[in-house]
Amino acid sequence: MIKAGYVTKTIKQNDKILIICDFDGTLSTSDVGYDVIVQFAGSGWEEIDRDYCEGTIGSKDAYTKIASLFNASREEMVTYAIEHGHVDPTFQAFYRFCLHNNIDVKIVSDGLDFYIRVILEKYNLKEIQFFSNVVRFHKNGNVTIEFPGSNDTCNECGNCKSNILEQYRLTYDSIIYIGNGYSDVCPAQKADMVFAKDILYEKCLKNGRDCIHYENFDDIREYLERSFPFFCPGRFLINFIYR
Repeated sequence: MIKAGYVTKTIKQNDKILIICDFDGTLSTSDVGYDVIVQFAGSGWEEIDRDYCEGTIGSKDAYTKIASLFNASREEMVTYAIEHGHVDPTFQAFYRFCLHNNIDVKIVSDGLDFYIRVILEKYNLKEIQFFSNVVRFHKNGNVTIEFPGSNDTCNECGNCKSNILEQYRLTYDSIIYIGNGYSDVCPAQKADMVFAKDILYEKCLKNGRDCIHYENFDDIREYLERSFPFFCPGRFLINFIYR
């Protein structure tokens, strides 16, 4: 159920629209990255996580420190992600609604690529492009994390979601952002429309950033259909085929 929020830009029927969606706790039902760390990182990760939550260090530094604490193989971590990682049950219908209405969807995450990839494959969603930090599993058992999407001028997040959003400004008329956490606060400031919950919703309210509260992707789809009637035909197609 959408509780509150305001739209800062009106979407027009012929707009080329991009939806940028967070992964952990947004598209997925849990924070898979956190679950992986709890399961496979050795002693010391709690202090690193506490420093991150308190804002003492950014996610890039946190991941770099935690990588050295992993004590499992790639196979073990992948198997865990497949067994325990789940996509929000309302996402697939929402995604097909987007396809039907020519809305592009991309995933941005400050999480790790290996679990995002296998979870998307598990739900037949591997065609969705995603951006994340990259894990390297070495033959000697060591694990390292690379940050191809980091922002050297900021250096807080491993994967700068704001930079990714800005890269698509020239090719899309409207950009909608969906998220729930700390790493979503910055890109939410730059999007044309924001759907927020949990920490992101609280931060948007505190920062005066207009947003729409949601609980699941049905809420988002219904809001778009209700606010922009030219999306409505997709609703009936989804209801008939996929429910």
